[in-house]
Amino acid sequence: MKIMVGMHHPKHFWMFKNLILAGQKKGWEFIILVSKKDVLEELLQTSGLKYYIIGKNQPTMFKKIIELLKYTYYTYKYSKEFNPDVYISQALLHFGLISTIRRSFYFIFEDTEYVPILHKLTIPLCTNVITPKCFKKNFGRKHIYLNGLFEVSYLHPNYFSPNPEVLKKLGVGKGEKFVIMRFVSWNASHDIGQKGLTLEIKINAIKEISKYAKVFITSESTIPIELERYRINIPSEMIHGVLYYANLYYGESPTMTTESAILGTPAICISSWAYDLGNIIELKNLGLIQCFKTDDEDIALQKALDWLMNKNIKQEWQRRLNKMDVKKIDVTARMVKFLEEFFQDSEQ
Repeated sequence: MKIMVGMHHPKHFWMFKNLILAGQKKGWEFIILVSKKDVLEELLQTSGLKYYIIGKNQPTMFKKIIELLKYTYYTYKYSKEFNPDVYISQALLHFGLISTIRRSFYFIFEDTEYVPILHKLTIPLCTNVITPKCFKKNFGRKHIYLNGLFEVSYLHPNYFSPNPEVLKKLGVGKGEKFVIMRFVSWNASHDIGQKGLTLEIKINAIKEISKYAKVFITSESTIPIELERYRINIPSEMIHGVLYYANLYYGESPTMTTESAILGTPAICISSWAYDLGNIIELKNLGLIQCFKTDDEDIALQKALDWLMNKNIKQEWQRRLNKMDVKKIDVTARMVKFLEEFFQDSEQ
């Protein structure tokens, strides 16, 4: 089987990395097409996986449309050379267009409800769309629900184990509390028309949280010079070990919020849109995260301080996590099995 994989976000690397490695062991061939965003290329370079850059993430809708032409051209070019049997990605319009032109299968692995225009354009072009069970939209006959969150595809114990050496790289002493704060660039498709925390609010949150714990910032956008001393300085592939050992996650990224929860770290998300995502609602109902609208940043900060003052909160979170099924399902194995069974059926 020959598979073309689209990656336009660091999360896509993590989602599909183990599927690619498992598929290679079965003799499947892969080609990875990449749009440059954040640390995605750094992760790919470290992994040793071969990839081709076909463009970069753009900050405005006009520039995104122009870049789409470039994406589409290069996807067609590499498709002619590689001749894939199947395309897989989250919802990517150029993958939908080229897979349709070439009459190939296209599977969308999706967990973000709030890109309605993109879904309207891509879902009609795909073979199936696979989502977690908690996904709030229904795409009809093409929709397949997967029992598990996509973040578990790389944070399941089969693929991830924490390494305490990461604490030395951070310069964190034994028993020293620390918090990871994440700020996003707000130029993804689902961010259009949305807003993040202001610089004033970020500075105030850092000031207050620093009274109780060491603060490390990871940011897609440029960090103002007055916050530069808080920037985290570790290899990108070690970020999940950092989240595992952190006492708290606080930030704008729903992906890192979900990752933290799955790793047993209390997580607070502040977002003008993510609070209504299916996976965020599920984790909130399980008591693993809190998600607040951007205008409720004062409430979010107070919740963060309350959690930091709870000496037993990490142990409590681990106990909650161990009682639940959220991390017990090998999502990668299910993704591989889905592709395997689909092609067995299609050959009969």
